[in-house]
Amino acid sequence: MAVAARWDDDVTLVSPLTAHGAGNEDYLDLMKRILTNTIYQDPPVSGTGAAFDGDQRATGQDWPTVAHTMVGLARLDNVQECAATAIMEGVPGDLVETGVWRGGTSIFMRAVLRAYGVTDRLVWVCDSFEGMPVSGPDSHPSDQETRLHLANAVLAVPLEQVRANFGVYGLLDDQVRFLKGWFRDTLPTAPIERIAVLRLDGDLYESTMDALDNLYPKVSPGGFVIIDDYQIPACRAAVHDYRAAHGVTAPLTRIDQWAVFWRLPGPTLEERRDEERR
Repeated sequence: MAVAARWDDDVTLVSPLTAHGAGNEDYLDLMKRILTNTIYQDPPVSGTGAAFDGDQRATGQDWPTVAHTMVGLARLDNVQECAATAIMEGVPGDLVETGVWRGGTSIFMRAVLRAYGVTDRLVWVCDSFEGMPVSGPDSHPSDQETRLHLANAVLAVPLEQVRANFGVYGLLDDQVRFLKGWFRDTLPTAPIERIAVLRLDGDLYESTMDALDNLYPKVSPGGFVIIDDYQIPACRAAVHDYRAAHGVTAPLTRIDQWAVFWRLPGPTLEERRDEERR
């Protein structure tokens, strides 16, 4: 979700990863254009913009009326690059997104698995499917200030609709698992064993911390953690607090003006192959 804020000084700007290997690049490129609807160019939600703006859409800075994702092209590129690298280097685990809106980015994760011919990994689609939780007096102070639940008329997308969105792309199958409920209730017992790519898009401090507390320990060495909402102060604070508390020192890499990711230390591809040969 695009909400302008100051970037912290500890984010490194580097060239993105380049995924190598097989895969239907034309298919994935078309999927990105369809999921962001840069083809038919739907306008943003009423009150958030006047008309379609290609630059705004490409950089994930509007709330589309029709498109199945609002993250923009650079962040979809990042999902592909992280997932493809994990696949090609044999990083164990599934692809997980917490906070999915209309499901577009999770749909793209499933498309990447299809393009690379992967049949032994799952995509986990985790959301309340009721919008943002109400930030009451007991909520984290940063979440009380954000008050994103006031936008639930746009942000709440029912599970049935998200499932249908997967279906129209031909990507609703047994490699897709849905986890419905508030993160604090569902993630502690989520039947997710290992994670290769963990993508957080929960916006709030508590939503981000719930995901990190319960899922980060399951991320494999060499796996990736993507923070879509790093530009939101509440989310950024949760990321910094978790990393400080758990000694996470992997550098943050900027994806675009909104999002960051980091990669856990892990064995090289050759080291993985040597281990498999033993």
